[in-house]
Amino acid sequence: MAKQPPTEIIAAIATAPGRGGIGVVRISGPELSGLAAAFGGKASQARMAQFARFRDGCGNLIDEGLLLYFPGPHSFTGEDVIELQGHGGPVVMQMLLARCLELGARLAEPGEFTRRAFLNGKLDLAQAESVADLIEASTAAAARSAVRSLTGSFSKEVHALVERLIDLRMLVEATLDFPDEDVDFLVEARAFERVDAIATELAALLDRAAQGSLLRSGLHVVLVGQPNVGKSSLLNRLAGEERAIVTDIAGTTRDALRETIQLEGIPLHITDTAGLRDTHDEVEKIGIARTWQEIERADVVVRLVDVRAGLTDTDAAIDARLPAGVERITVFNKVDLANRPPERSEADGAVNLYLSAKADQGVDLLRAELLRVAGWHRHGEDLILARERHLVALRTSLACTRRALDNRHALELMAEELRLAQEAVNEITGEFTPDDLLGVIFSRFCIGK
Repeated sequence: MAKQPPTEIIAAIATAPGRGGIGVVRISGPELSGLAAAFGGKASQARMAQFARFRDGCGNLIDEGLLLYFPGPHSFTGEDVIELQGHGGPVVMQMLLARCLELGARLAEPGEFTRRAFLNGKLDLAQAESVADLIEASTAAAARSAVRSLTGSFSKEVHALVERLIDLRMLVEATLDFPDEDVDFLVEARAFERVDAIATELAALLDRAAQGSLLRSGLHVVLVGQPNVGKSSLLNRLAGEERAIVTDIAGTTRDALRETIQLEGIPLHITDTAGLRDTHDEVEKIGIARTWQEIERADVVVRLVDVRAGLTDTDAAIDARLPAGVERITVFNKVDLANRPPERSEADGAVNLYLSAKADQGVDLLRAELLRVAGWHRHGEDLILARERHLVALRTSLACTRRALDNRHALELMAEELRLAQEAVNEITGEFTPDDLLGVIFSRFCIGK
């Protein structure tokens, strides 16, 4: 893909909206030494913090602060970059940004600074995406994984696989060009064993990436059931604090209450919902309607039942309305009141957990079950904070590599599958990524990054 570095000057407020002790306006473009002098009142030294009085076009003082000038290519974007660090009031920041636009800059699009870093070869695409992942990380594990990708750990593994695929393609295509050598040449070069080894490594990398993707998106869990079966008590127990009101009055919960917790670094977005029953209360009806909306978006439905009553006709009706594809776990709650021990059982693929949310008996069974449903297993500190497009690329490359091995006696097909495997994995770092996909990727960044 030919990269065409842009020539326009762009500017944006780089700090979060709202008030703060410090605010930053970032500028990037070619030949910004004159612009730096206009803001600083004199020629600026490279990579040196300089006190400056920022003035508007009429010479009126906007703010006092620091100016930093980073000449390209030794900057984040690879172009000249200026950072104006002033007091973090929204009005001050907007006035500084307006002055940048008066001096010839235009407002940056979302993610445009990082996109320019990619286009100028400062970051590959996987590293660029990790910038947004680091900003959006909701757990410490996700942040650590994003930092590893930002420093190139994921990209190095991808590049190593690409180099090995290229070597294998050369062997296979050389055999096609010199047919007298026939397949014995590939046997002596252990080409087929090397293809199998690459497939094994791709599978392992895909597993780590799939685990890492859980750190990004987490799991959406919805608690459902009849009124007064203990949904709010269970939410409070999982959250570790009193987040939901708990009473003996049926119908206490009228609206969805959401709470995010962490299990093994995975965000679990848990939603407590209104109890499902027939009611004439108009407010409760609205809450029940919202419950079914939440269920439609769920990854996992935890259906609570009072163990003393067991499964009733109403529970069966609830179960019949649950979406066919959603994972479901049935929790028989209040075992402390039924003198029954906590346990897990499974019949016909259906998982039943017996626990007491209020007495904190067996709740770890549910935590373990949620991790199992998520497909989680420990990987240490080498997880990859993967996006869906990374997973698709790895799956495609793995499938092509396996087909290449299946076609060992049809070398033209084997060569083509190896080429497709290489192109798929190259999409991760951006070597073969189309421009329209780049637009989608960077449009999801915040402005100023």
